[in-house]
Parts: sequence; structure tokens; C-alpha cells
Amino acid sequence: MTKLREIYKCNICGNIVEVLHADIGELVCCGEPMELMKEKTEDSSIEKHVPYIEKTENGVLVKVGQNQDHPMEEKHYIEWIQVIADGVSYRKFLKPGDKPQAEFEIKANMVEAREYCNIHGLWKS
Repeated sequence: MTKLREIYKCNICGNIVEVLHADIGELVCCGEPMELMKEKTEDSSIEKHVPYIEKTENGVLVKVGQNQDHPMEEKHYIEWIQVIADGVSYRKFLKPGDKPQAEFEIKANMVEAREYCNIHGLWKS
């Protein structure tokens, strides 16, 4: 059974999907069940992955790594940063060479952030 906003990845082709409508079906890609990406919340490696939220004059700034930026190299980078603010989802896609951060012009009471590292998976604030 899927749940709203879960992230799944195909371990064969690399497709990534976010559940927009939860139901009892199994997500399948390339003939195989897709893997549910667990939201990690604690860094244990040198690279920093946990998204850190700062309030700004215009909304929120999400940085990947509070005291040390995550690498943004060709083979290892943050693919996207997502904010869920009062139940509304916002996402910014990144590419190698970009800063591992995203600013969202939003005003909300409840804000959480997620990011996806192409090597180390899904992380949540």
C-alpha cells in the first residue's frame, strides 16, 4: 500500500516517482517492484545531506548541509530540493555546479524540506 508523498525508485532504469494518490497497488517499473526510498534524517558520513531550513525575508532558504555544503560534482550531487509548506509541495531541480540550496518565496506555518542525493538517496529535515 502506498502513502501520499512517498518516493519510489526503479533499481533497473533509475526512474523516480512521488505518490500523488495513495492506494493499495504496488508500483512497478521495468517489470520489477520499485523501491520505497526511506527518508534519512541523520548524517553519518563526511558529506552533509540533512536539509536545513532558514527563514528569509521572502520565505525560506533550504541548504543541504548546515555548516558544510554538499558536493555538487558531475558524479555526486543533489538532484532536487523539495519544501512541503502547509500541505503544498514546491520543488527545485539542481544540476552539478549549482549551490546545494534553494529559496522558496512562501509564507507558511508548517514547513519541512526533503532533498535527493543521486548517490545517498532521500533526506528529510
